[in-house]
Amino acid sequence: MTQHLRILYQDDWLVAVDKPCGMMVHRSRLSEDDTFVLQTLRDQIGRRVYPAHRLDRPTSGVLLFTLDPDTARALGATFTARQVVKRYLAVVRGYTAEHGVIDYPLSGESADAALQAAVSRYRRLAITELPVSVDRYPTSRYSLVEVEPETGRMHQIRRHFAHISHPLIGDTTHGQGRHNRLFRERFDSHRLLLHAWRMELAHPVTGKPLDIVAPPDDGFSRVLQALGWQLDALGIA
Repeated sequence: MTQHLRILYQDDWLVAVDKPCGMMVHRSRLSEDDTFVLQTLRDQIGRRVYPAHRLDRPTSGVLLFTLDPDTARALGATFTARQVVKRYLAVVRGYTAEHGVIDYPLSGESADAALQAAVSRYRRLAITELPVSVDRYPTSRYSLVEVEPETGRMHQIRRHFAHISHPLIGDTTHGQGRHNRLFRERFDSHRLLLHAWRMELAHPVTGKPLDIVAPPDDGFSRVLQALGWQLDALGIA
């Protein structure tokens, strides 16, 4: 069955889609999948598309493309100048501070890559405590956070929250297996609980402000509701 992408925004220069969790942005020699966002979107709208940024395979949410090379260059300059605000939702282990800044340099994609500046701002939206012992405590605590990365390093949000001892739930690389297992068994959640829910920027051609929103998908929403968090009350529906 052919995948159909939900289009969040489209004009003569840009198109934004709601990327499904588990779907790669484009073809890779490291993947045996035959379905990718770039090719699927190209076939769906009948036009060539150019990715403006990337999302990790297990991350869902707002993914922006341009429809011509000139707009791609203009939008690339906007990203480089850090004039694009990206907001993510994440479920993490423990109670985070109400808000904070994680300023912790990260290495690039290769093992010998130099450290690069990396900054993530966050605010806590909700907390919950489950009557289940996972670690050495009789209960298990979790937070829902909104994260605004100022830089775009590889796995930045995942690595930053692991660094402050609040790893993301469902992160099989930087997270904690016991908590991931709890969410699989208790909530039937088999995904990384990280969602790119909002992107704000000035249109690279018209200059008008854009605010592109992808509400959490059914799987993510179901987990949030199971934890007692109401999307409408939190303003993320």
